[in-house]
Amino acid sequence: MSNEITTRDRIATQSTSGNEDLPPNYAEILSEVKNEVRVGYVRAQRAANNAMIAMYWRIGKIIADRQAAEGWGAKVIQYLAADLKTAYPDQTGFSRTNLSYMLKMARTWPDGIVPHPVGQLPWSHVRLLLDKLYTTEALDLYAAAAASNGWSRADLQQAIESKLLERKGLATHNFPATIPDSSEQVEELLTDPYHLDFTGLRKNHSERELEDALVGNIVAFLQELGVGFAFVGRQYVLRVGGAEFRPDLLFYHLNLQRYVVIELKTTPAEPSHLGQLGFYTAVIDDKVRKPERDEPTIGLLIAKSKNGEVIDYALHASRQPLAVSTYTALEPEMKAMLPEPRALSRIVDETIAEHSADSN
Repeated sequence: MSNEITTRDRIATQSTSGNEDLPPNYAEILSEVKNEVRVGYVRAQRAANNAMIAMYWRIGKIIADRQAAEGWGAKVIQYLAADLKTAYPDQTGFSRTNLSYMLKMARTWPDGIVPHPVGQLPWSHVRLLLDKLYTTEALDLYAAAAASNGWSRADLQQAIESKLLERKGLATHNFPATIPDSSEQVEELLTDPYHLDFTGLRKNHSERELEDALVGNIVAFLQELGVGFAFVGRQYVLRVGGAEFRPDLLFYHLNLQRYVVIELKTTPAEPSHLGQLGFYTAVIDDKVRKPERDEPTIGLLIAKSKNGEVIDYALHASRQPLAVSTYTALEPEMKAMLPEPRALSRIVDETIAEHSADSN
């Protein structure tokens, strides 16, 4: 084995070094080719997945049409699964459970899944969507988000369970008046309420404890904020007139190319909080933002609660683009009493499968 490795290494070394026939930029050429190979593999895998999902839909459509025309019962799916396993012993995608999902997919999207976003997702994602969501609108919404953001199955499940997309755009803001050209696009950044159950905070936590918990769980917090956010820092120092000011959290949104400053309050939102946030936003615009690169900064106040009428007046009075949202988090004692969402999901799936097997 050692001789084989030595020989292989020697051949590799000889092929890239000490060869006068190689151009000076050979390493760059090799890197380009290797990158093209990687991209090609990804494209091939994606194309194969899309073709498989399309085939699954067509199989489901055949079953659905036959059931409608000839009154097939569920028993037929069991026989199909057995016969397909005999015909294709090396294939693992034609179990009775999978065939039932194919049928459900065809009924959910009767007009086809090409070029629908669901046709671009892995099969495990499609099954999860069909298990967890019950309206075409919700299915389409989460399928599109999963496809465009490249969510893993775990990401998709967390988004569904936390109702992430249903909460999008619900925060109170003054964007139409302050950034009219970008209002709708930027509104997609906002969520209300933010689910911060990962923080494990006690009931009467302080703002510093909330800030510590968010920074300590920054990956989970970024996931809750949504795709595109990059963490810049906490208590970011702003120097104005010889004095120092420190906003709680500073982020940068890579897609929208703008800073997002976040202030945290464990009390109800008040006009004074928005005054402070507006000040931070103006200073970041003036001293941190690069006008040739960055869009105007956004301020986001995340508070325990908000009085809609009071906040509307306070936002109306501000010239800075500001938004107000709330947060919710389970107390550790209560969270400990609840089963993990994924464990609960697995139990439900297993129960459904067992029930289906018994009925057939």
